[in-house]
Amino acid sequence: MKENGFKAKAIFLDLDGTIVDSKEAYKEAARVSFQALGQKPPGAKAIFEIPRRLEQGLTIADITNGDSKKFLSIYLKTYYSITRKKTRLIPNVSAALETLSAKTKLALITMRYVPKQNIIEELDFFGILPYFNYVVTALGSSKPKPSPEALIACVRALNIEICDCIIAGDSVNDVRAGKAAGARTVAVLSGLFHCEELSKECPDLILNDVTALPKFIE
Repeated sequence: MKENGFKAKAIFLDLDGTIVDSKEAYKEAARVSFQALGQKPPGAKAIFEIPRRLEQGLTIADITNGDSKKFLSIYLKTYYSITRKKTRLIPNVSAALETLSAKTKLALITMRYVPKQNIIEELDFFGILPYFNYVVTALGSSKPKPSPEALIACVRALNIEICDCIIAGDSVNDVRAGKAAGARTVAVLSGLFHCEELSKECPDLILNDVTALPKFIE
């Protein structure tokens, strides 16, 4: 993506780690889950490894040291119930979304397995719902990211071409989904994945966070 700007008819944005900082929610969900299993929570590195692995469909058995199925049930239920209280907007993201929405259409694609209405209510709670034209959750597609299915759903809903779109997110799955669909890809370093990991996916652009994106959009 050239620094002199890129014309996009739509930008697809991830939620956790891209729009909101979810680290405190991850820690609380882990604390509750390990306590329910009678275990002491591990250190921060292991706690943050849990959502990283879940997003990539990898096992967490070595972290939970027990019944991973029971742990995961408690973990996800807890996490989804506390996102409003324990997540917070990335600093200055509201202003960035306002600027972006004035230039192009915005859609939100999240891997949370919750009804779309839950996300709509959360976006409204944070005061950023008016900036989004469309929302897709993991329940809205049979194959979540890195499958391009959710991106294709957004393209159809917004009546645009995928080649005119950008996906921005903090994970390798965001970049992979964008490439599979044929969209431009922007990786942000505000989530759980490191620059080295994201660089290996060869995104078109890597930014510290999404608030830097408006200057690249004409």
